[in-house]
Amino acid sequence: MKRMKHVVLCLVIAIIVALLPVLGCGAAAPFSMQAIPEHMEAIAGQRCVFLVVVADEGQGNEEGKGVSISATTPGAAVIVNPQAITPGQVAEVTVIPDEASAGSTLTVTVDGERDGLKQTEAVTLVVKEELPGPGPAIYAARFRDRFIPWLAANHPQLGITSETEWTGTIVRPFSFEVTFYLFFSEDWEMGVTWHVTTPEADWTRIYLRHRTTEVHPSYAFEISHWSDEQEEPHAIEPPESVWR
Repeated sequence: MKRMKHVVLCLVIAIIVALLPVLGCGAAAPFSMQAIPEHMEAIAGQRCVFLVVVADEGQGNEEGKGVSISATTPGAAVIVNPQAITPGQVAEVTVIPDEASAGSTLTVTVDGERDGLKQTEAVTLVVKEELPGPGPAIYAARFRDRFIPWLAANHPQLGITSETEWTGTIVRPFSFEVTFYLFFSEDWEMGVTWHVTTPEADWTRIYLRHRTTEVHPSYAFEISHWSDEQEEPHAIEPPESVWR
């Protein structure tokens, strides 16, 4: 009798083990990962922000759970924030090339890991030698500040006020007729652009992307003539992608 019970117990255990893959128990859930964009041009000292998203590709114990994100590259400082994301969240990989990397192409390796399963993406950063002057940063802050009081009054749900702190960086540094700049607060990425050639087209525009939940901008606004100090912003269609 004892031998029979032992045989039955072994058969039950074998059946359970055989069914685990079917039931999705005890197996790590596969996932995919994407880094955006795949290629960027920059200058030394620029904050180059790549966006990383993940998606579940099957069933398993870890489906919907966090994926750890890390990144490395020679010749640059790398900051990953946040360091773990779930599907629907966005991580930022900020690469700041040093002066010694000017004139070279950096390969940034982005790794995602969850319960022993790993994904790797490689993006490239071409670091040019030319250095712009301080002008873009000064103008970008002025144009940003033209929008902020209006945003605080007309879109208070965004939480952007005159007290909001921003970190800025040039982007697309080799665009001359139209200048691009990025600002980052705790919650928002703000892209600021302006036209610098003719008085008739002296517009400035911004977009807003929520940093941890959005890959694409969700708001955009324009001042059609920034030389007119009385002109207020108005909403426009957001660009299809972020500026990089």
